[in-house]
Amino acid sequence: MKLGLKRNEVRLVDYTTEWKEEFERVKKDIAVHTPLEGNRVEHIGSTAIEGMSAKPILDIAAGVDNLQDVDEAIMSGFKEIGFFRLKVERPGEIVFARFTDTTYQEKTHYIHLVEFEGELWNNLIFFRDYLNGNETARKQYEDLKLDYLKHSSAGITEYTDHKEAFVKDVFKKRTV
Repeated sequence: MKLGLKRNEVRLVDYTTEWKEEFERVKKDIAVHTPLEGNRVEHIGSTAIEGMSAKPILDIAAGVDNLQDVDEAIMSGFKEIGFFRLKVERPGEIVFARFTDTTYQEKTHYIHLVEFEGELWNNLIFFRDYLNGNETARKQYEDLKLDYLKHSSAGITEYTDHKEAFVKDVFKKRTV
């Protein structure tokens, strides 16, 4: 299994169970190097959806009580295991990434630090679980991603925008 995408690259690879194994390794590292409990670290994103093609980057949600008051032990623990805080501004989350090497050109993992059991946490977990339990929705989502790649292999913002309506529709199902 090779993880990693260069800046602005969009590429999908076939599903592999190695993604789950890699998540479990990282989760153990997080448990050893931070005060986060296991139930506050979840595998999310397309690599957590069985059978789905995905960008070869592992997404992890890590939940804290208050995003405005993050324990320094968490921040330094992430750094110890190779995760660096990104400068991206996203509402309700702090994003960290791990890279293939010290050139920092190719990301392999993301940690999305969010408020535990807050709206974003619940949406991310619901999305993963909904697609894992709904073959029709899983196929629609994969087709949507493949449709984008017919026209481009770059433009991560455009790729995300291309999927946004579908993702928001799934989030709405959580509140129904």
